[in-house]
Amino acid sequence: MTQFSFCRDCLSNIQNYETNMLCPKCASPRIISHPELNKLSIAHLDCDAFYASIEKRDNPDLNSKPLLIGGGKRGVVSTCCYIARTFGVKSAMPMFKANKLCPNAIVLRPDMEKYSAVSKEIRKIFNDITPAVEPISIDEAFLDLTGTEKLYELPPAKVLCKTVKKVFEEIGITVSVGLSYNKFLAKLASDLDKPQGFSIIGQKEAKSFLAKQPISKIWGVGKVLNSKMKRAGITQIGQLQKMELKKLIQDYGVMGERLYYFSRGDDSRSVVSSQKTKSISNEHTLEEDIGDYNYLKKRLWIMCEKVSFRLKKQQLSAKTVTLKLKTSNFRTVTRSVTLDGTTQMAETLYQHGKFLLKPECNGLEYRLIGIGVSKFQNDQYSDLPDLLDERKSKEIKTERAMDKIRNKYGTDIIIKGRKFT
Repeated sequence: MTQFSFCRDCLSNIQNYETNMLCPKCASPRIISHPELNKLSIAHLDCDAFYASIEKRDNPDLNSKPLLIGGGKRGVVSTCCYIARTFGVKSAMPMFKANKLCPNAIVLRPDMEKYSAVSKEIRKIFNDITPAVEPISIDEAFLDLTGTEKLYELPPAKVLCKTVKKVFEEIGITVSVGLSYNKFLAKLASDLDKPQGFSIIGQKEAKSFLAKQPISKIWGVGKVLNSKMKRAGITQIGQLQKMELKKLIQDYGVMGERLYYFSRGDDSRSVVSSQKTKSISNEHTLEEDIGDYNYLKKRLWIMCEKVSFRLKKQQLSAKTVTLKLKTSNFRTVTRSVTLDGTTQMAETLYQHGKFLLKPECNGLEYRLIGIGVSKFQNDQYSDLPDLLDERKSKEIKTERAMDKIRNKYGTDIIIKGRKFT
């Protein structure tokens, strides 16, 4: 089978590539070689240790040091640099455990405003390459470059190399690329060689490659399903390839269909350039377990303001308000209320959140509290005046007046007293 090869740095085509060969033109060792290299066009681009990379970019003194982004004795690691990972630290690991594994690590609190701004810069570069960009988090996105070869006079693989080079030169962040013929395999490929990797899973090799992978590699197989399948003796994707669709659906419901098709390298999902917001929420992990209603409702107000701000910014209003609590033994408690109308007001969210919170302060202590909203509508008919409730109408009018002042002079110009009491 003909092998197509080119240099990732100078993009020169390479004939008769051999393993560990250097580029004849620029002497770079970063050469891509694959039989389907010029046919594949679905990519997953993933920024390497995104938060940590930004902090190291902005402070070169951190470059040679292990760095954790997170903080708080009850918090978790949001991101860790690759030096820290050599000590066994991983993202989502509890901070106390990460600090034990890597006691000399530098720990910085996340600066989400800065990270979000960098994400938008990177997203703009992606959008300049193709309109088919589907972000799936602040630091990763799918790109569909089908049909772009005539436009750029380059195969998608080379366009992607130029793109990640541009991101590094203009923004200072490295990106790993996974290239395949569908989203599932592209995302799987992007994790194979990090940082600054470029990995390919072709159609002809997909099934044999997947057969050796653990079932946890299938998108959607979390801890619970993984445990259930292991109890049934299923640990490798190759085992799923031998099972019938009917059996998998019978045993695992809707997820059984995904298990069947993904295990065979089939994923019919297209890259969707715009996704509707389904929910907006804000959560806070407490420094210690707390069950005091007065303390928790103060935290609740701060989160309601943040959720309200996002609703107003996106011109959305919500019909359902959901309170989330997590107990000291990690049991999650959710309570929801569906409103008669829709709202985007912090005060309305707070009043309903308090109503949901009070019965749960019955002796239990919580390590996390959160408030979320869902079932969105356009904000045109949000928070209409209530002729039967003058107090509510006054609160809405007051908050809108406060929003106008904040929009003009800044969000901290007016602060409600309950934030401090």
